[in-house]
Amino acid sequence: MALTINEIRSARERISPYILRTPLLRMEMLDGYLGCKVYVKAECMQTTGAFKIRGAMNKALQLTPEQLKRGIVAASSGNHGRGISYAAKMLGARATIVMPRTSPQVKIESIRSLGAEVILCDAPERFRLAEQVCAERGATMVPPFNDEDIMAGQGTLGLEIMEQCPNTDIVIVPVSGGGLIGGVSTAIKAIAPSVRVWGAEPAAMPRYTRSLAAGEVVTVPYSSTVADALAAQTPGPKCFPYVQSNAYGFATVDDAYILKGMRLLLTEGKVLAEPSSCIGLGALLQGLIPVERDTRVCLLLSGGSVGIDQLRVLEDVAL
Repeated sequence: MALTINEIRSARERISPYILRTPLLRMEMLDGYLGCKVYVKAECMQTTGAFKIRGAMNKALQLTPEQLKRGIVAASSGNHGRGISYAAKMLGARATIVMPRTSPQVKIESIRSLGAEVILCDAPERFRLAEQVCAERGATMVPPFNDEDIMAGQGTLGLEIMEQCPNTDIVIVPVSGGGLIGGVSTAIKAIAPSVRVWGAEPAAMPRYTRSLAAGEVVTVPYSSTVADALAAQTPGPKCFPYVQSNAYGFATVDDAYILKGMRLLLTEGKVLAEPSSCIGLGALLQGLIPVERDTRVCLLLSGGSVGIDQLRVLEDVAL
């Protein structure tokens, strides 16, 4: 199928019994730090703690009873796996999640608590290993981003943002493989073409910045980053055209500024979100996205799966 605003609206009707309409908050206390009028879409408060439940639920609800009986498999750094595990539990299916062994323990345990099997591996091997598990078990793979049904589910966030903050000028979206920004930018451009949707990705893995410059999908080497949920090496081939058509620009954010953004959000905004969610704040702190004092900027906080060990690193972070 082609991803359209109608598909995104259909996804919202489908998943609405299973998700929360998360709050969109005006954060005046952050204006002086970030140089604009700051709003946050607090998807860190979503069921399962991240936006991923939207796409996971939309995809799972369209599987056949036979597919559900054979089980669902996902490769994930954590949040997608938790969304799939929750969807499987709601629908009476077995979930198997293939995760990097470097994933935060809080994410691994949250997935296991939903009854899913967790298989740990080296990060670059997770997709290959998930395909192998599917082949051995006859299970269905639910990808984290490279799928129109997944993007349609994530795009429901774009609908909510425009309903809750219709006068926003800029929306900043954390980016990995592109499912979130693909869906959100498609929804927002259809509703309000003047709104500028920016992607923010780790400088350590600038897969979209390089791909957009090349005009085609480019794979970057795997590199460690504090934004563990944004670790895709390659844009989703199905996501890339939507991002290319609908996103306004991209910022590549240094890890130091991602952590600064996380500390700022926690200490001044009083909102706890994982490092990957705070990359938009990092982009503004690093001066990568042009804004003025009256610019209304909505930061999409994509997830809140953070452990005490990750908070300790903030002790040495200066604003």
